[in-house]
Amino acid sequence: MTLSPLSADAGLKTPVSLLPPQSAYIHIPFCRRRCFYCDFPIAVLGDRKRGENSGTIEQYIATLCREIAITPATSLPLQTVFFGGGTPSLLSVRQLEQVLTVLDQRFGIASGAEISMEMDPGTFDLAHLQGYLALGVNRISLGVQAFDDDLLKACGRTHTVAEVYQSAEWLLQTGVASWSLDLISGLPHQTMALWQAGLERAIALQPHHLSVYDLTVEPQTVFAHRYEAGAAPLPTDEQTADMYRLAQQRLTASGYQHYEISNYAQPGHQCRHNCTYWENRPYYGFGMGAASYVNGQRFGRPRKTREYSQWVETLEQQEGLIQCSVTSPGEQFLDHLMVGLRLAEGVASTTLARLCDGPTWQRLLQVLRPHIDKGWVCLDPQGDSADSSEISLGLSAHLRIRLSDPEGFLFSNQVLVDLFETFSDLIESDEGVSPLQ
Repeated sequence: MTLSPLSADAGLKTPVSLLPPQSAYIHIPFCRRRCFYCDFPIAVLGDRKRGENSGTIEQYIATLCREIAITPATSLPLQTVFFGGGTPSLLSVRQLEQVLTVLDQRFGIASGAEISMEMDPGTFDLAHLQGYLALGVNRISLGVQAFDDDLLKACGRTHTVAEVYQSAEWLLQTGVASWSLDLISGLPHQTMALWQAGLERAIALQPHHLSVYDLTVEPQTVFAHRYEAGAAPLPTDEQTADMYRLAQQRLTASGYQHYEISNYAQPGHQCRHNCTYWENRPYYGFGMGAASYVNGQRFGRPRKTREYSQWVETLEQQEGLIQCSVTSPGEQFLDHLMVGLRLAEGVASTTLARLCDGPTWQRLLQVLRPHIDKGWVCLDPQGDSADSSEISLGLSAHLRIRLSDPEGFLFSNQVLVDLFETFSDLIESDEGVSPLQ
């Protein structure tokens, strides 16, 4: 079995994964405490520390800016910047300005760029919010997770429902261009009634965007030590599936477009930065534990502060030269499927045509057949394509492969596992190591 090369071909544009990055993710790893479900690379500061009085944060920001400053840049400015964590709202306004300034100096930030910032209720006040917005932040992602104080306490959150409403009031008062609200289903002791009540409260606040995540019990977390997945007091798989269906029904009925497995947006308010990931476009990552995807190559950074600082020192000594694994065409093919199927619009056959040959395409259609029969996967003809029910469709057919909503999204893991197991042989085990400049 062969795969077509990633380079531009007669009549084909350069694959999006090889275009210059125009997005940057900035990891701010600091939290007051670690939530019981969290396995992210973070550093716990306690309840009294934040950017204005923490030498740890100050030192990290200096290291972060050094990394950004040494990173090779292209001529295209950034169209999206995303401050994630951790808890970016623990930064002082001056520290955020430091990072944005070095980003602009190194890469340029385009006029009209989406600049997103994750914020937790209870970690900022109105003055902080106004300061962030004055620097150009125009999208806020508010980490609410639940509208019940007992549920918040059960998952280790430090804020209260009252602080959620206070944060939302400030967001409305400042008129931020776009703001999102996060919710988690499947929490310990969470009933369908509690979930429905939380959805209604979220909808009543009228955020421009909602992210709805199902709890995953990750290894080495507090929840992993306390609970067995699928056992009480966690809701059953059937209950969490019903929670997903209810969220889809209520949010779409309230005018939100279900544009990605876990994400809903009012028209014009999709997260442009996260769409970069789902469309398999390149991006820079900066900070402890962050990952980059540049020139078709992926690489990450150390997940602890000391190791990350040492990594930046080495990067400076090498003048920005990074050794990383070269992504094979087989991995590119799988990447496009695995991330693209998260989107409601799915993946275009024209995109896959750059990455696979006819036999690989037929193999893909065959592995999808059982999921098509269940109604989980849809093949939508585009233009003059043949009827999507014909499994022998050629690679030249113009199709979109997508998951149905909500059932295909709900059982997406089963579809993706089958795809990965079928095409894992396309990933080269002896791929080379290439310098990235």
